[in-house]
Amino acid sequence: MAKLDAGGTLKRLRNRYRLVVMNDDTYEEVVTFKLSRFSVYVALSSIFVLLVGLTVALIVFTPVKYYIPGYGSAKVDREYRQLKYMTDSLEKQVAIQTRYVNSIRKVFAGDAEVQLDTTSIQLPKDEVND
Repeated sequence: MAKLDAGGTLKRLRNRYRLVVMNDDTYEEVVTFKLSRFSVYVALSSIFVLLVGLTVALIVFTPVKYYIPGYGSAKVDREYRQLKYMTDSLEKQVAIQTRYVNSIRKVFAGDAEVQLDTTSIQLPKDEVND
């Protein structure tokens, strides 16, 4: 098994190559590039980092971030909790009022069984004389 030589690998990265773009009809050189493997790696890595940076900037600094599941601001969460508490209290209030209105309807219709309060109040003697 051939052993990779660190000097050989580095030498291959620094070898210079020429990339020539030619017109197929006239065989005229349109563009010529002098490249090495290292410069191609650096260029591709730079493009990758630039695209990732632009994508992150797009997400962080624009309203697109609100379309990401689980991403939201603390203000929105606080408002959601307040609305939930308010809705719960309003539902309880409506239930109490509905029960009250139904009781009043029964009394007016004569269907209600009224229980009279037959407990006697025991007042202390000091309050009776006043």
